[in-house]
Amino acid sequence: MNLADYLRRQFAYDAWANQEVLKAIRTNTSENGRSLQLMSHILAAERVWLERLKQLPQSVPVWPEPDLTQCEAEAAKLARLWFEYLDLITAGDVALTISYKNSKGEAYTSAIVDVLTHVVIHSAYHRGQIASHMRANGQTPAYTDFIHGVRQGLFK
Repeated sequence: MNLADYLRRQFAYDAWANQEVLKAIRTNTSENGRSLQLMSHILAAERVWLERLKQLPQSVPVWPEPDLTQCEAEAAKLARLWFEYLDLITAGDVALTISYKNSKGEAYTSAIVDVLTHVVIHSAYHRGQIASHMRANGQTPAYTDFIHGVRQGLFK
């Protein structure tokens, strides 16, 4: 498997896992405020990073007001946008760097491949927080382990 295929597979996992968590939040309507807040953050951070990669101005706060319907729409849109971006960038050199400012206005330069890796790991980290929060409230969280998706043949 080449790097481009690997990255597409990682973002296919990310999109699937985001959808699974959103379904779990919708199913468990009580005590989901923190879960929805974290999911809103995941999606906002993914959009912010995509905008940084495209050298666009930041269009959303990294901690937006949580709204389930908006999250569901944003998750679907981001999945498509990430694949469009990956189709463009993986034809070139993902080791190239981008310069950007973080949400505090601090300037950084990072390799594109490192940013892409960060996006997937950052989202998985917060999905783990959501699962923990849901369990603590007696709810059943989404089963979003990567290997679970692989076993089901979701990421080929």
